[in-house]
Amino acid sequence: MIEFEALRSAYIFLVNLLAFLAIYLIVNLSLELEYGKAGIPNFGKVLSVAAGAFVAGSIPGRLLAQMFNVYGGVAGITDPVVAECIRGLSPQKPAILERMEYIEDNVVIVTCVNRVLAANPALSFGMLALTLLVAAAVGAALGLVASYPALRLKEDYLAMTLLAFGEFLTAIGYYTRDIVGGTLGVSVIDPFGWVGGELRYLTATIIIAVVAFFVVLYVRLVSRSPLGRALRAMRDQEVAAEVLGKDAVALRRNVLIMSSAIAAIGGSLWALYAGGVIATAYDRATWTFLPWVMVILGGAGNELGVLIGTAVYVSARMLIDQYKGLLEPVLPFSVIWLDRLLMGIVLILILLARPQGILPEKPVYPLGKAKVRRIVEAVRAKMSS
Repeated sequence: MIEFEALRSAYIFLVNLLAFLAIYLIVNLSLELEYGKAGIPNFGKVLSVAAGAFVAGSIPGRLLAQMFNVYGGVAGITDPVVAECIRGLSPQKPAILERMEYIEDNVVIVTCVNRVLAANPALSFGMLALTLLVAAAVGAALGLVASYPALRLKEDYLAMTLLAFGEFLTAIGYYTRDIVGGTLGVSVIDPFGWVGGELRYLTATIIIAVVAFFVVLYVRLVSRSPLGRALRAMRDQEVAAEVLGKDAVALRRNVLIMSSAIAAIGGSLWALYAGGVIATAYDRATWTFLPWVMVILGGAGNELGVLIGTAVYVSARMLIDQYKGLLEPVLPFSVIWLDRLLMGIVLILILLARPQGILPEKPVYPLGKAKVRRIVEAVRAKMSS
């Protein structure tokens, strides 16, 4: 029995670890596009992540409730499973038999809608795809809005402006009840519930990992494309890039739109995995500064470096959080600060040893190393002759 519980605990830990890793990898790769490739110091990454989460917390549940005609009371509900579920929950709140409101009766509505999703995998996948598409569209729209200061401001002023944008959206979500429940938050539909039991989290993790894989592939292709070379040229020497005909304004705008859409998908997936959204969970420390730490730790400008930095940080953070309670009797301070203290020390040591990150950016040879080497040798031979 003890061995079974140990194996079950290890299984749950690994599933959660992979889910965290995949979510942060999606968000970190969006920052890699902005900062690593284009040199845009986006300290408002929480803006697009929170937007994706708010989409997951506000749109699919309302859409399904409208589809089943929930708001008019039990008498008008079109799905018998939802109607029976609400009747079963009505003793706790009799008023829902006559009329319901999404935020006020959120737990009841989402609980009953999830019963339909659990019996209908096709509808679950459809709602998942729709949620991610809407999240990407909203994130792209916010990226377009955020691009306007990026076209005019540089470095420090741009970083502060984007940081303010992120705080602005979080404050709106917290103080406006109709979006995601304000200070109380909301439950989110479960598009992975059709699996059932603990396999639900494994299935969700696999789906999130698949999305992360495609994001890695996309960023990799962009990095090795003419667009990626143009972004690095703008990052390293903007004036020279403009002289060669590159439109820095359009490049910044397009990068912010793409990266914001990717980060919004990450935020939406995290909300669906967690099963709920509350605005205070999307703060600048968790969804702006931690992605910066992981990108710099792994090596900006390098997708593989971002993957390594994300894996190192997330794994170490979760291991410390899992086992820090064992050290509580011998620590001279509260154990709740142990993970941040140890991670701070480790990050300082790593960056002192490798200031460019664990895996620094390497030159990209669009023609291939061998062909570039032959061209260089041919030029040298011609000059020497």
